[in-house]
Amino acid sequence: MSMIIRKAVPADIDRLMRIFAIARDFMKSSGNPNQWINGYPQEELIKNEISAGHCFVCVNSDSGNIVATFCFIQGPDPTYSYIEDGGWPDDEPYYVIHRLASDGSVKGITGFCIDWCQRISPCLRADTHHDNKVMQHLLEKNGFERCGIIYVANGTPRIAYQRNIRNK
Repeated sequence: MSMIIRKAVPADIDRLMRIFAIARDFMKSSGNPNQWINGYPQEELIKNEISAGHCFVCVNSDSGNIVATFCFIQGPDPTYSYIEDGGWPDDEPYYVIHRLASDGSVKGITGFCIDWCQRISPCLRADTHHDNKVMQHLLEKNGFERCGIIYVANGTPRIAYQRNIRNK
């Protein structure tokens, strides 16, 4: 199966919201019921990310179906300015991967997305909820190092990760 990544467009919003619903259900069933609550991410947020050019989709080239989505944003991210219980290994410019979600139909999406992002920036950061063991495993499997704890806008902690291929 071949995949392509492209910027999301407004016409994608219904499919993206369905993928987020699938991802929320998966997170709940895998021991992570508290990360994406109250309908997060809301449609308005995703529309804003599309308008800003931050939202991307993974398309199965064979079927033309969108099977995953993520936001990819050039840093600095103010959320990452304070980190505790560790620290960032360097101060290099970076991009952040946020809200990676899949419909579950294709294996290897995380690695595919990370490899695509790495072609744009050698230094990537991401964060995830303490209960999201699946994402922690996927980030570590794909070469990310746990760096410490950051706090998102609502004040809740997240485990922060970085992958910098310049330091490999």
